[in-house]
Amino acid sequence: MGNGLVKVITGARRCGKSFLLFTLFEDYLHGKGVDDDHIIEAVLDDMAYSDLRDPERLYAYITSRITARDEQYYVLLDEVQYAISDTEMHGDEPPQLYEVLNGLLRMRNVDVYVTGSNSKMLSTDVMTQFRGRGDEVRVRPLSFAEFMQAYDGDVQHGWAEYVVFGGMPLTLSMRTDEQKSRYLESLFSETYLKDIVARNRLRKSQELDDLVNVLASSIGALSNPSKIKATFSSVLHSLISVNTITQYIGYLEDAFIIEEACRYNVKGRRYIGSPKKYYFEDVGLRNARLGFRQVEQTHIMENIVYNELRMRGFNVDVGVVEQRGYRDGMPFRRQLEIDFVANLGSQRYYIQSAYQLPDMEKTAQEKASLLGVDDSFQKIVLVRDIIKPTRDDHGILTMSVYDFLLEPNILQA
Repeated sequence: MGNGLVKVITGARRCGKSFLLFTLFEDYLHGKGVDDDHIIEAVLDDMAYSDLRDPERLYAYITSRITARDEQYYVLLDEVQYAISDTEMHGDEPPQLYEVLNGLLRMRNVDVYVTGSNSKMLSTDVMTQFRGRGDEVRVRPLSFAEFMQAYDGDVQHGWAEYVVFGGMPLTLSMRTDEQKSRYLESLFSETYLKDIVARNRLRKSQELDDLVNVLASSIGALSNPSKIKATFSSVLHSLISVNTITQYIGYLEDAFIIEEACRYNVKGRRYIGSPKKYYFEDVGLRNARLGFRQVEQTHIMENIVYNELRMRGFNVDVGVVEQRGYRDGMPFRRQLEIDFVANLGSQRYYIQSAYQLPDMEKTAQEKASLLGVDDSFQKIVLVRDIIKPTRDDHGILTMSVYDFLLEPNILQA
């Protein structure tokens, strides 16, 4: 508060941005003694505020409410992408909305907060246009720990629920699986995809639908637009181009539906351009997209661990360790994968999401890539079983995914 920056609250639709701003934050302001006439709000995706989607009218409305220069005002704007026209969205000039927000920033007695569901306009463009005067606050669906605070049951039953229906907040108030399923399926098709089609003026949505299904079916698998095009050609008999696939993936990222994880050569200390992995912002939405028919525990757990690391602020890459040697007198070279290389400042962790280690062969397989890393950063294997954390002779820590998800400081222990 009061730092001279516009607070940009970003995240997917229905993940809790509006609740954070208009319930939790407004209650906080009231608790501080701020009167309602000093809280200026506009919910731009509500028809009641449709006139204010015009930036000039929005600016006039806000400034008309600021009647005392020596008193503090708080401006709260919800879903501000509605104040950016299609022409501005696809044009070369900055949208007029940015001028409105910059104008408000020049008023010393005004503190500005906005929410939005398009990362290109808000995470990227706002930071560019405001030249360091934008402060992004990222809101994500409920983490497993947050989910368990509201779930009435033990951790194992909570996990069984979370891996199917995810962490969209409203699902926790629904009583039946049918209600949750219908809500998530409708949210994906009627809100997310329709927003993307309308915002990007797509004439046909079938290819976008098909792409979402392909990505949802392959979480945790290496992919790239060329491989996806091959799937379209062989399975769907589609002539979609690589450029269109790349563009559509960008739209899904902008809408906070998916995130990409790049491959990183650990020993060579360089990024590998392609292929990449794609993870869903919420596993419940991913499952709903596939009609809850492909709830593979191993891949879902990997997606949940990725989301947890991102929620904790880590930059997350897929690690690649190159192994060279001789077998039967012949030289060989192979690439081993580390599920996640997580970096935050001076911290780094190498993490394998193993789900289960039923025997020594599987244990050796999961640890092989970690043993190929010769630095001193912590190396961790996560399993779904409830176990006490243990270290082997090489210093590799094996722990339960429940401990990892429920104890936010466990990596620093």
